[in-house]
Amino acid sequence: MDVHHSASRPRRREDPVTGHEFIELLEAVWTRGREVPYAPVSASQLRVLYTLDRDEGINLRTLGELLGSAPPSVSRLCDRLEALGFVRRLPSQVSRRELELHLTGRGRTYLQELRARRDASLLEVIAAMTPAAAKTLLVGLSGFRDALAETGGAPGLRPADGARTA
Repeated sequence: MDVHHSASRPRRREDPVTGHEFIELLEAVWTRGREVPYAPVSASQLRVLYTLDRDEGINLRTLGELLGSAPPSVSRLCDRLEALGFVRRLPSQVSRRELELHLTGRGRTYLQELRARRDASLLEVIAAMTPAAAKTLLVGLSGFRDALAETGGAPGLRPADGARTA
């Protein structure tokens, strides 16, 4: 029962979801997507792979800024990913003193397979929904995405200013 409703009045199906319920539901969806194992990489290493997939050819400094991580941490993450054959460091086209980070074919294949497994897992759940519920979810998530864009993202999910974690 919702704390905003009186104890004598049961919650109706059309009542809006409260902030706490919304967060719990998002966490359930997030957890379902994360239940797909992504071994042999850690969550931090996976963030590196996703970032390089979006921003191919960036340098370690830029990667660190995007992740909110200290240079030594970023370097160690890339060392491990390079040892796995997922990332390659190449001389920069712009500066002889910099290295660019690139996904290897193996790294790209890994991300494609991981995304396919996650997609299958979530699509299985969506297929069990009624068409009306699936449509409502789509509209709601579209609104959520638009609100994220308007607010500049999810501040609570970004590293705090000065945070240096990987």
